[in-house]
Parts: sequence; structure tokens; C-alpha cells
Amino acid sequence: MSEVTYNRIAMLRAERGVSRRQLADALGVHYQTVGYLERGEFSPSLHLALRISRYFEVPVEVIFSLDPFPRLGTTVNGMNGERSA
Repeated sequence: MSEVTYNRIAMLRAERGVSRRQLADALGVHYQTVGYLERGEFSPSLHLALRISRYFEVPVEVIFSLDPFPRLGTTVNGMNGERSA
């Protein structure tokens, strides 16, 4: 049985204006590895996941999950899409 690991690497890269190559260089991996990670074709080792977490300065749980992340805008403050003022 193959387990899927979901991630927000592409979102974090885009949000911070970081290219795949820049992230790869900072992590010491090939830039294609970043693409494989983003597409879910490769699950990182714990060591690599922690280095990614350190790079983006967020807890590892913000980047990786065993469950799909909710789509942005579908649940805001637990209100099922209703936005508070």
C-alpha cells in the first residue's frame, strides 16, 4: 500500500517568490527533486522535511500532511465558507 503525503511547498514558494532552483540550492538537492516533491511523486525523508520547514520558518505540519489540505476559501474560521467581517 502506497501512502500519499500532501504538501504546500509550491504555495509557500510562490508566496515568497522563491524559484525551484533557489529552494533546491538552499536544501542541497537537485531542482527536479523540488518538482517531484510538489507533485507528490516523491515523499521527503524526515531530515529533508525538517530542512524544508526550517527554510520556510514554519512548523513541518504547515507544509506536510497525511490528509488533503482544505481548499483556500472553503473554510474560514470553521464557518464553512462564511467570512467574518
